[in-house]
Amino acid sequence: MLITRQTSLSKNIVQFCRYLRQKGFVLGVQDEATALEALTFIDYSNRDIFRLALKSVLCKTKSQLQEFEQLFNSYWKQIGEAVDSKVKTVREQVLKPKDKDASFKSLKAWLNGNKNDEEEKVASYSSNESLSKKNFANIPDDEIDELLRLIKALSKKLAAKAGRRYEKSNKINLPDLRRTLRRNMRRGGELLELAYRNPKRNRTKLVLICDVSRSMELYAGFLLQFMYAFQHVYRRVETFAFSTSLHHITALLRQNDFHDALKILSNKNEGWNGGTRIGKSLHEFVQEFAPRVIDKKTIVIMMSDGWDAGDTELLKESMERIHKICRKLIWLNPLAGYEDYKPQVAGMRAALPFTDIFAAVHNAESLKRLGNWL
Repeated sequence: MLITRQTSLSKNIVQFCRYLRQKGFVLGVQDEATALEALTFIDYSNRDIFRLALKSVLCKTKSQLQEFEQLFNSYWKQIGEAVDSKVKTVREQVLKPKDKDASFKSLKAWLNGNKNDEEEKVASYSSNESLSKKNFANIPDDEIDELLRLIKALSKKLAAKAGRRYEKSNKINLPDLRRTLRRNMRRGGELLELAYRNPKRNRTKLVLICDVSRSMELYAGFLLQFMYAFQHVYRRVETFAFSTSLHHITALLRQNDFHDALKILSNKNEGWNGGTRIGKSLHEFVQEFAPRVIDKKTIVIMMSDGWDAGDTELLKESMERIHKICRKLIWLNPLAGYEDYKPQVAGMRAALPFTDIFAAVHNAESLKRLGNWL
């Protein structure tokens, strides 16, 4: 990774998180925000305290704890060298010279052990500048890999959360703090009787169906990355892709490398980035797969812009059938991320009466909201 000179400590923390993601750390936007927020509670002019604070926030496994020291030292050593080098970033070009000089003086002072006025720099960090807020259609080429890593981390986190459930238990296992406090309120808060809980098997199943037609070209790759990473954590899922025809890709997305899986999929699908036959594809799904993969514990998620060049009546019939036999039907449309969007195309109008939730899926932030509905 080329570590470029940034203008403040807070920006370098965001870049450090990206550096860790490239080294295999699973970090999302929320982890970056937590790391930045931690600066307001510590004396970060003390390098040991600063290092330990980032370590406690960004490390999730024993192996990451072991790797962190070397990665931390390597990154901040290069930053120290970059401050005095000729390396420039694109962001610097839009800053006024006065602002640039002040920012670098602040960062250089911190690197030399002085706290200076970095509190103002931390407060100026805006999540609106975050990669997670950018529309998939507007991502520049040099940020695509970073966004794919961010989506991968996000989907794994959502999948783990979706599979985490607990039930009451009389066996001594995991303490249930909430039930323990409630049970002992009559005793003045003294904890005399403990309550426990056990992991509960979550039997909810998911079916993900993604439109990979030409009109979805700018979005499909990111959505397939989400499906790929989600499936690797949440096993009770079946995945499909369609354009002019339907493809069952659950086994394919179990490939170890996402790019290899994407290449195989594009080679298999002769209609990749072609026209859209949503009705025909869903009819095929209903006839061949629905009886086997859908029941009343299944949530079906459609990812499509709704542009159907085929039989909309067939689309309506298929949606009605799927809605009748599943627990919930969610339709995610990337065009819904635009303020003036209205679902007026024939395919979308045919599908909406049988859709429980209709929402946007135009950036990483919108994918994050999917967790509220699972």
